[in-house]
Amino acid sequence: MNQGQNDYIKERTPEFWKATISLSFGSFLVFSNLHFTQPLLPLISKEFTVSPAMASLTVSLVTLSLSIFLLIAGPLSDHVGRKNMMTWGLLLSSVFSILMFFVTDFRLLLFLRTMQGLALACLPAIAYAYIAEEFDKKAIGVAIGLYISGNTIGGMGGRILGGFTSDLWGWRSAFLTMGIIGMLCLLFFAFSLPKSRHFAASSLQLKEVYGHLSGHLKNRDLRDAYFLAGIIFFIFMGLFNYLAYHLHGAPYHLSSSVIGLLFLSYFAGTFSSTLSGKLDSVMDIPSRIFTGLLTMAAGILLTLCKPLFLILIGLVIICFGFFFVHAATTNWVSVHAKEAKGSASSLYLFFYYAGGSIGSFLLGFVWEHFGWYTINGICVFLLLVGLKINYNMQTARKKEKHKAFHI
Repeated sequence: MNQGQNDYIKERTPEFWKATISLSFGSFLVFSNLHFTQPLLPLISKEFTVSPAMASLTVSLVTLSLSIFLLIAGPLSDHVGRKNMMTWGLLLSSVFSILMFFVTDFRLLLFLRTMQGLALACLPAIAYAYIAEEFDKKAIGVAIGLYISGNTIGGMGGRILGGFTSDLWGWRSAFLTMGIIGMLCLLFFAFSLPKSRHFAASSLQLKEVYGHLSGHLKNRDLRDAYFLAGIIFFIFMGLFNYLAYHLHGAPYHLSSSVIGLLFLSYFAGTFSSTLSGKLDSVMDIPSRIFTGLLTMAAGILLTLCKPLFLILIGLVIICFGFFFVHAATTNWVSVHAKEAKGSASSLYLFFYYAGGSIGSFLLGFVWEHFGWYTINGICVFLLLVGLKINYNMQTARKKEKHKAFHI
């Protein structure tokens, strides 16, 4: 129901903090659930007697189902409402986590993780629309920044929690822990997030929505960004998945909790994503992407070294470069989407998560047959492909400047 201008959530008011903290809790829940099985993969392989590639499906299937439902959840929320759909998604996700505590069949575990991905998609697909509708224009930037911080902390916290709880009480306890934390986050979210005041329900116009998606795919500038998003997350997820196996084995023999602590390297990404935005006035987007890709390459090369401290430095550098590129590429999409910016962003996230899902799975076969060094070689090759895409973006940028100069 539409209200007056005074009903928008203004910055630094009690309602602003309730809303942003609620969304951040929801964001934490989504991204912790997405990634918490990464340090558990060697334990899951052993428990169910499955290969690393099959164990990695606990990561890749939840990511893939989330990426697909992202394209559906946004348009669906236009019809059924923002808060209700986000709340139901978080509830179902927590229920699925608790159910997985009792699972003894690997196929059932994969099914529940797939269903969990569908539920988790409800928040990232809708949160930005809620913020845009309910917050005062001056408060939107801060609200989005706090929401994204929940993404980073969730991705890092989920992996650390998963590692520690599995070492203390076994790998199943990680699922129960995430379910209980999810229920607590859900209660805060449901009772603290203000109801939508400016949402106006509309009929489902799927033909129009998917017409926009088709239009975005025909736009070469956007298509380059989509492929680049898939490539960088393919690399990022694949490396971190099989790093767990690399460090779990000889000569390191690290426990799941210690492997989980390696994800503290995410803090470098929190800093670099902010830095990427601040450099907007002095560095164009393709130049930032180029810098980030080279940084990722340097980090990957360091993970080839034997000393553990050099591998750790490499991880920090990879995280810094990855989030630097991710922030810049997201910016590129927002600039080059001339219409239907929401669906352009959803399509970006689809390619991003689909790339991560494919990397998580396919690099498992590489790990089994060829080992860690070959995984690194493939990732460096993909970065070269990314640099070629970036060259296309740089060329497009020069054409835009040339055209603007002659107008």
